[in-house]
Amino acid sequence: MKKAAPITPPLLECRELPAFTADNLNAVHAAFRLASGCFLCQAWQSAPEPDLALGYVSVGWRKNSLLVFAELADADIFTRATAHNQRMWELGDTFEIFLQPEDSGNYVEFHITPDNWRLQLCFPDTAALRRAQAANVFDGFLLPDGVFRSHVWTQPEYRRWFVYAEIPAASVSGMSESLAESRWRFSFSRYDHIRGRRAQILSSTSPHPVPDFHRREDWGTLRFVPAAKVSKIVKPQAQIYETA
Repeated sequence: MKKAAPITPPLLECRELPAFTADNLNAVHAAFRLASGCFLCQAWQSAPEPDLALGYVSVGWRKNSLLVFAELADADIFTRATAHNQRMWELGDTFEIFLQPEDSGNYVEFHITPDNWRLQLCFPDTAALRRAQAANVFDGFLLPDGVFRSHVWTQPEYRRWFVYAEIPAASVSGMSESLAESRWRFSFSRYDHIRGRRAQILSSTSPHPVPDFHRREDWGTLRFVPAAKVSKIVKPQAQIYETA
C-alpha cells in the first residue's frame, strides 16, 4: 500500500451549499456530493498502519456556518463517554475538528464521538496549549456545549459511522461577518480505538511529521467561496457510503 499522506497542507475550496435536512443522512450525503474534501492520513509514518481505516472529510458553508461531513470506516465503533466536555480522545472513537481564522492567534478544537457527545475547547495560543498539555489539565479552556451542532449516524453492520457538524463563524472567530471570501486554517483528525488493541490509531488531514495535531504550521487552508464563484470540483471516491 502506497503512502497516502499529502506532501503539502491541503487547500480546500469551501463552497456554499444549498439548503438540506441536516438530520437526514441521505440528504447530507447528497448536499456534499460535489463538495471538496480530503482523506485522513498518517504523514508521520513511512507507510500506513495495517489497521488504518479509511476516512474522508468534506466541507461546505451556509448561512455563515462552516459545514463538515466526515465518512469514517471503523471495525469497532465505540466510546465510553457519557457527557459533553469529557476527555473524548481517551474514551474511545473520536473525530476532531481544529479551526483558526487567518491572522488570528487563538484556535478552537472540537471533538465528536459516535454517541454524539461533544468536547469544545478554545486556546489563545500555542504556549497556553503546551502548558495545559504539560499539566494535563484543560478545564480552563473548555467552552460550554452548544457552540456548534452535530449529528452522528452509526452503521456497525457496515463498519462505518458518519459525522455532520455545523459550526457558526462566531464560535471560531468571535465575529458574525460573512464567511464569503474569508480564509481559515483547518485540520481534521481522528482517534480510532479498537478494543483489545493497546494503542489507538491516529490519522489527520494535515501532513504532520510527528503525530501532534496541534502543529498549526502543518494545517490546511479553507477558502470560503460563494456559490456563484465555485470552480469545477472532482471529488475522489471515498468508497465508504455505498453498500456492497
